[in-house]
Amino acid sequence: MTSSAVVIGGGIGGLSAALGLSRAGRQVTVLERAAAFRPVGAGVVLQANGLRCLDALGVGAAVRAGGIPDRSGGTRTADGRWLARVEADRLERVLGTPAYGIHRATLHQILLDALPGDVTVHTGAAVTGVTADGEVTWQGPDGPARLRADLVVGADGIRSTVRKTLWPDAADPVHVGVTAWRGISPVWPDDLVVGISWGPGAEFGIVPLADGRVYWYGAVNATPGSASAEIDARFRHWHDPIPELIAATPAVLRDDLACLDEPLPTYVNGRVVLLGDAAHAMTPNLGQGANQALEDAVVLAAVAGEPDGLSRYDRQRRPRSQQVAKASRMIGRFGQQLENPLAVAARNTLIRLIPPRLALRSMARHADWHPPA
Repeated sequence: MTSSAVVIGGGIGGLSAALGLSRAGRQVTVLERAAAFRPVGAGVVLQANGLRCLDALGVGAAVRAGGIPDRSGGTRTADGRWLARVEADRLERVLGTPAYGIHRATLHQILLDALPGDVTVHTGAAVTGVTADGEVTWQGPDGPARLRADLVVGADGIRSTVRKTLWPDAADPVHVGVTAWRGISPVWPDDLVVGISWGPGAEFGIVPLADGRVYWYGAVNATPGSASAEIDARFRHWHDPIPELIAATPAVLRDDLACLDEPLPTYVNGRVVLLGDAAHAMTPNLGQGANQALEDAVVLAAVAGEPDGLSRYDRQRRPRSQQVAKASRMIGRFGQQLENPLAVAARNTLIRLIPPRLALRSMARHADWHPPA
């Protein structure tokens, strides 16, 4: 008899889990709260670990074709002076692949298109209940529905209904004191490189996309809801092409960033597992959020069918993902969130003095991971 799985959440992590579990022989149902899948979001940088996961899921070639390899970049100050340069080919030599920038909607569509025909996808499905023995109830367009599965995957994001229901003692997400804006520019006339720029309590990142557009983000220290000024006012005097990118972008997303600061004691409760942001929502400072969700998906698909598979999933994924989340939080405090002028000057001096090979080793450390066979 074929084992069944319900994946709650149709984002990158959820669709990757559905694809992996289907390839492993499961009968999969995906429940997505949104009424329809729409091309929303901004960009994502897929690092070596995430690309290896996508290769394991059979979509690596399509993702590379839809993205663009990382070109030379590094870290600058707000006036454009370089603190550190990192050549993309050096990182490729260390990890075996460059990172790839891709529109989040493009990645999402590739995963959606790769789902086999026997995977059932319900949109407009708001989950109303889940039990540790695998029973899921939801409200859909045609009314209430119920399903029992051998495995339930909670991939429903940082405000996870699954986590709140079955991990009632877990701490809620906390705001990290940062407001971020994200946008996709029109096709850009000049060649740009991947890079970040730091100012006191602020950061701006640039990621070119395959179609000539540019994904960018800006982040500033702010209490939730207090950053009322438009983003162009916050970065107006930063180096080119930052003001021009912002001015040319027709639609900008704004978020007060949050994360799960208190690690969960387990990602498993009975037949239910947590995955991606539902398990370990992290700050974006290492660019590992989507990559860690992809790791979750391929590990779960590889071990879920074994007698102790869910325990193995927890043992393999929880320590690593929580360590990456902790490191990302620390990098944020040392990088974008640092405001004191003396501390900023000391940090910048330290970065200039670090030998390139040590900086490269630090960058590669979190991305140097291989999925199970």
